[in-house]
Amino acid sequence: MHPVRIVSANVNGIRAAQRRGGLTWLSQSGADVIALQEVRANEAQATKAMDGEPIAEWSRASEEGLAAGRAGVSILTPWPILAERDSEVLGDVAGGRWIEADIAVGEAKPVTVISAYVHTGEAGTGKQGEKYAFLQAITERLKELRDQGVDVVLTGDLNICHTDLDLNNTKGNVGKAGYLPQEQAYLSQWADLGYVDAVRAIAGERPGPYSWWSWRGQAFDNDTGWRIDYQWASPALRAKDATIGRATS
Repeated sequence: MHPVRIVSANVNGIRAAQRRGGLTWLSQSGADVIALQEVRANEAQATKAMDGEPIAEWSRASEEGLAAGRAGVSILTPWPILAERDSEVLGDVAGGRWIEADIAVGEAKPVTVISAYVHTGEAGTGKQGEKYAFLQAITERLKELRDQGVDVVLTGDLNICHTDLDLNNTKGNVGKAGYLPQEQAYLSQWADLGYVDAVRAIAGERPGPYSWWSWRGQAFDNDTGWRIDYQWASPALRAKDATIGRATS
């Protein structure tokens, strides 16, 4: 298969990312596929934000958030998108948080890339129940795609630390959303289905690499973070390298 570089980013609003130079950075990242979460814009607004960037000319599959200024996911690639499917494949649990794109990768078998945004949740509340429903639907969809023989890369901000290696401050987060055993169990089910956590496969059994840091204190400078962003891949797709992009300041 042609080597593919997939970049996944929670842009926290594509218009804000454009103002901060984030879209230029993404355009210059050497990516073959870019998966975005929390786009927080409709199609017209997203198109305007990307105006003048090389990725503006790429193929794009998107799903808008159900509420203005919330959620939203996209997949961009210079290659043809053969088909796309939004969150309807999961039922009614994930509006604005799921997009699938079947991408023609040279002469190789197409790859289905997914951009997913799983909301934070809140332990002991209805929000957490909604998070579990979404994770259950994802698990069923991944099994369906596996059984169909589809090569898949599920990317995105999942707001879950799978193991103790994915969270710096484990003791301080016991019982909190993002570090609950029931959440972690869903990711373990994906591994049981045969999907591979590409970053962990490359990094090995060591703490991190983290992908999110609190604004409090010096969490970013001290690398006191959480690994909540993932790329889960079908076993036929072998990861050669994996890095977390960190701004210099």
